[in-house]
Order: sequence, then structure tokens, then C-alpha cells
Amino acid sequence: IYGSWPQKIQSQQKNAKKQAGQKKQGHDQKAAAKGALVYTCTVCRTQMPDPKTFKQHFENKYPKTPLPPELADIRE
Repeated sequence: IYGSWPQKIQSQQKNAKKQAGQKKQGHDQKAAAKGALVYTCTVCRTQMPDPKTFKQHFENKYPKTPLPPELADIRE
């Protein structure tokens, strides 16, 4: 019974270190994803990654509102 005690502690320490590394990596991914959202809807403040998505969103959600000037020359 006592022979496995140090091994159990080592295993717990190894697992805690692994989980801490995963949390750090996950945080970096969240920051990168948030950084990729560079276009913001002028009406609802929703963020989008590219101008095509932004234009589609704007045309579908606000068909009666004139397009913002930055979307006027975007082709689908």
C-alpha cells in the first residue's frame, strides 16, 4: 500500500503541470481568435473576421440601411 504513494504524488504533479500548460495554450488561442475579428458592425457591434462576412451580415440583417463606405467596394 505504501509503495505506490510516491508514484501517486508524482502522477498528480505531472497531471497538474500538464493541465497548466493546456490552460496557457488555450488562452493564447483565444487571444489569437479575438485578434482576428477586425471588422465591427456599426449597428450591433458584432465582430467579424473578414469584409465579405461583414457585408453579408450587414445586407441580411439591415437591408434598408445604407452600406457603410468601407463595404461599398467589397465583392462577394
